[in-house]
Amino acid sequence: MATYLEYLRAAMKNAEYEQMEDGRFFASIPDFDGLWAVGQTRDAAAAELYDALDNWLDVQIKIGQQKPPEIDGVNLLVAPKLIEN
Repeated sequence: MATYLEYLRAAMKNAEYEQMEDGRFFASIPDFDGLWAVGQTRDAAAAELYDALDNWLDVQIKIGQQKPPEIDGVNLLVAPKLIEN
């Protein structure tokens, strides 16, 4: 199982940013339904997205409506398999 911070970092590596017509940046992460953020700059949008991701995961883990997706082989809720020699 990945640590919480490892999972956050892996998810943020997949973040997508789009500059809107008004100059602000829209940020989201694929497979995280309903998770998005907006900021005046790309960095501000990334910071807002990180906070939103933390809150999104808290809700999903507590309520259990949606299992947090696996991100680049990093899974938050499943222990890793041990390699046998």
